[in-house]
Amino acid sequence: MDIRTALKKGIAQLREAHVPSFTLAAELLLLHALGRDRTWLYAHSEESIADADSQRFLSLIARRTAGEPTQYLTGKQEFWGLEFEVTPDVLIPRPETEHVIEVALDRLALTELRHGRPQYTKGQELQIADIGTGSGCIAIALVKELPAAGIYATDASPKALEVARRNANRHHVGDRIQFVHANLLEPCPVGPQHVAPHPGTIANSAPPATSSDASTRSEGAAPNVPSHESRVASHELPLFDLIASNPPYIGRREAASLPREVREHEPAAALYGGEEGYELYAGLIAQAAKHLKRGGILVLELGHNSLPAVQPLLDASHWVNVAVTNDLAGIPRVIAAEKS
Repeated sequence: MDIRTALKKGIAQLREAHVPSFTLAAELLLLHALGRDRTWLYAHSEESIADADSQRFLSLIARRTAGEPTQYLTGKQEFWGLEFEVTPDVLIPRPETEHVIEVALDRLALTELRHGRPQYTKGQELQIADIGTGSGCIAIALVKELPAAGIYATDASPKALEVARRNANRHHVGDRIQFVHANLLEPCPVGPQHVAPHPGTIANSAPPATSSDASTRSEGAAPNVPSHESRVASHELPLFDLIASNPPYIGRREAASLPREVREHEPAAALYGGEEGYELYAGLIAQAAKHLKRGGILVLELGHNSLPAVQPLLDASHWVNVAVTNDLAGIPRVIAAEKS
């Protein structure tokens, strides 16, 4: 079987199974099976495929038709121009979550301008937390943009923290991020194992829902750990300049309406924020108020219908400059505020 024939066969099977973006999925799975890039693929369309590679590709196609997400089959997903490892232990990063990064960076710049201070070009002295880090995509994107900032990344899932740690090391920022196994912003005590994660209640981050479905260094010093040796922090968290989070926000009552690949394969603890979907926000906002410096910034991703429940939580006694950012589909996607 040559490459063109294999690709056509894969596309046909995915189309018949009503897999979304079936052509792209077939291409990505063939590239993964062959260990090649797209340019090579189309420059060698007449080249024969070894039997082992052909069987590997067709096996991947079968698994995709059965509902497994392409990203879990290839083990990777792009976010903020960076490639991230993804496994079934973490949610797959979505493009809409990039709005969290954009809003966070814009808010930091505006804060400096408002106070007449030079804008941080590298995040000097900034202390940042990513709550429910999952694959680490928000924390890593922020530290790439603000390389002098310290980052804490928290998650309730030990396996998610391991994936996030590998991604941090992969992008050479493992020494800039401290990983904390925590209940929102409340770290659990270290057990007898080496920097082992501990039980918490918020896992990974929820994926953007459509209208139809739905870290930082210690004060004054950077983490002093060897390169590629990111760690799980065990001490108390400091006060932060910025807290960002993409928490679980899908309601369990919406589960049946989710695409099969989401409902059956992505981690439930990272998807569901309660029966309605917005139940976690109250606790997260209350803890953020305790852990932010005065004037510190809170940036939260929203579910497609959670704004009416979340916005009243940012009341005037604790929060100012509350603003909402819509995604490209016009859905309220990010809410941001500053601690008064």
